[in-house]
Parts: sequence; C-alpha cells; structure tokens
Amino acid sequence: MPPTQSARAQAPARASAPARPHRRSAGPRPHDAARRAHLPPLDGLRGLAVLGVLLFHLGDLPGGFLGVDLFFVLSGFLITGLLLREAAANDGRISLAAFWGRRARRLLPALAAALAGTLVLTVLLGSPAMIRFARQDAPWVVANLANWHFVAEQVGYFQATPTRVFTHLWSIAVEEQFYLLWPPLTLLLLRAGRGAGGARALGPRALAAVAALGAVASAALMALLLNPADTTRVYEGTDTRAFALLLGALAATPVVRDRVARLSERAAGRLALVPAVLLAAAWALVPGTGQVFLFQGGLLLHSAAAAALIGLLARAPGTPVGRVLGLHPLTALGGLSYGLYLWHWPLILLLDQAGALPGWSRTPCLVALSIAVAALSKTLLEDPVRYRARWAHGRAGALAVVATLAALTALWLALPLLSPAASDTPAGPTVDITQLGARAGG
Repeated sequence: MPPTQSARAQAPARASAPARPHRRSAGPRPHDAARRAHLPPLDGLRGLAVLGVLLFHLGDLPGGFLGVDLFFVLSGFLITGLLLREAAANDGRISLAAFWGRRARRLLPALAAALAGTLVLTVLLGSPAMIRFARQDAPWVVANLANWHFVAEQVGYFQATPTRVFTHLWSIAVEEQFYLLWPPLTLLLLRAGRGAGGARALGPRALAAVAALGAVASAALMALLLNPADTTRVYEGTDTRAFALLLGALAATPVVRDRVARLSERAAGRLALVPAVLLAAAWALVPGTGQVFLFQGGLLLHSAAAAALIGLLARAPGTPVGRVLGLHPLTALGGLSYGLYLWHWPLILLLDQAGALPGWSRTPCLVALSIAVAALSKTLLEDPVRYRARWAHGRAGALAVVATLAALTALWLALPLLSPAASDTPAGPTVDITQLGARAGG
C-alpha cells in the first residue's frame, strides 16, 4: 500500500460524516480495516521500541527502557483509531465482544505459549529461587494483574535480583487492563455525544477531553506517589502509567487528527524531526532508571513527544523520518515485537544462569535467539490463530480459551512434582541426626 493511501486509511473517520444506516453490512469489518490501515513507519517504531527494551535488559543501552513508553503510546493510538473507525462504519456502534475477541486471538495464544515454555525452561535451567518465583508469579500473569502483584510484593523492577522470569510482563498487564476499560468508556462517550441534541461531534470532543485530562491526572499521581527509594508503585501502577496510553489515544481522536491534517506533508515531515530528535536524545542520554526527574514529568514529556511523532507520521508517512522508520529491518522487527517482548527476558535470565553465552557472543547470540523464537511464535501460532483459525471464534474460541487455561493450570500444579524447588514453601535447613547424639553426649 502506498504511504499516502495507508495514511488516509489510518485516520479515524470524522464524526461529522453522514450516517448511512442502510449500508451497515457493506462497511469494513474492524480487522479488515486494521489491515488496510497499516502504516510501515509505525511498525518501525514498534521495532525500535522492542529493540531498545532488549538492549536495555542486556545491559547495552541504559535508556532502552523508554521503549516501553513508546509501546504504550502506540497501543493507545492504534486501539483508539480502531474503535473510532468501527464506530464510524457502524453508525456509532462498537461491538465490545468482538473487540475483546480480536484482542484475545491476538494476544492470548503467544502469551500462553510463552508462559508454558518459560515454566518448563525454568525447571530445566533455572535456580531454585527462579523456579519458586516463577510458580508464584504465573497465576498473576494469567489474570493480567502481574503489575499489581509485583507492586504488592514490592518487587522492584530495577532493583530486584535477576531471579524472576516474568517481571517484564507487568507492562503486558497494564495494556490488557487498558484494553478492558478504555473501549467501554469510548463507546459511552461517543453515545453520550450523539444524544446531546444531535451534536455528533460532541462525542469525539468529549473523548479527547477525557484522554487529555486523564493523562494529566495520571502524570500528577505519579509525581505525588513517588518514593525515590522504590519506584515500583509509580513505575508499574496502571493508574500512574496511563498517561502514555491516553496521550496515544488523544493523538488518534478527530480533534487532534483534523488539526494535524491541515499541515502539508512537507510541514508535517519537518515537524516530525523535532520529536524524533528528542526521543533519540532521551534514549541516548538518560543514564538509567534511577533518575527522579523521570517520575516528575520526564516520562510524561517522553510520551508526549512519542504521541506527536506518531500523529505526524500518520499524516505524512512518506517523509524522511517515515522512510527511515519504514525500512524493512525495522518493520520486520516490529512485526515480531510481541513475541520478542514475551520471550527475550526469560531467555536472557535462564541462559545467563546456565552460563551458556559468556563474553562477546552474549548479546548477538541472545538477540538472534530471541528473534528466532519470536519468528516461530508468529509463524506457527500467532498468525494462524489470528487470521486463519475458524475455530478461534465464537463458542469454539471460548472453549479453546478454557482448554488453554486448564492446560496451564495442570502444568502449574505439576511443577512441584517436576522440581521440589517449585514449592511455595522453601525447604528448611537439613539436620544431621547423627550429630544430635554426639552433641547431647558432649
């Protein structure tokens, strides 16, 4: 798809478009619209985000953790755009069940496979502490509450010793919670706007206002709750990280998109250089995660720059920044980003634990292995279930989810049998009874 066509497809339909109630069946299905709305530069951004996180976890890019914020902004932008397109194509209607079904088909198969594979690999390669923590953390991953579990347990994401193979999944939990809460709120605001004296533009304006005010409130809450000695609460809390998702959502609303559309492609391309340079400077210069300014507005500014860049790229994907981000290596990496994010951290921890990749070979080998596993996940599991598996819909799909949960539960229950270290209660110190008699006699 040429860049200019894909940019037009990506833009959410304007709320002021006339209703066509007699042609609802001819409207695009949401997943078909999503395919037509494909923008290579956004895939490239996703590739950069996951590469930054991967290099951060390998210890090679201190600012790479900012890739998580970029993921959040992208998710807010793309999901909100998808919801608005569905509403425009269906006279204001959004099927929440269909939306959640698509999200389940997109996310759950790879997550279940990564969870099961990581548990088995941890039993084979991990230390007793890694095995025990993996069993403790796994149910919270399945429940999409891993971030709140780590907050409650005071498991510092940056300070904790490398014994927990699922700590990176806090961000997946935040996104899943957003997918659960934001679509109903979007539908409610759009319907309320349509019912306000026929002012159909009021709904999108209310949506933009809620996204903007929510982002400000979330960032303020992060600064208010900050504990410099342990930033886990503000770094992993859904409420204190929502600003990145909401800024992405704001950039997708017609209120913002219509204003950006007034720019010429040349002007949008020149403006895109500003947030692109700011993001590159932040990733290169931020020395690590222990900087207090990050939680007092730094992450908010980073997310705002990311939202600005995404909005400008959607307007003018064929400009220099868009062409660079649309290069095949980056877009290919973006296509693998979900599986790559799921698998890279357990592979790093477990292979480091086994001492399998010492010296200079560690980074290239772990990057290559992570990409290979992610490619297998996408080719053999994610794409077939998402696009071709008819059984993944309706009642059969619900039964498949139940069967998957049952299989994961069985594996979780069997872990203590596979390794005593998986027990929630650590084994106590051993006692040599022959020494008791000797000490008593002494």
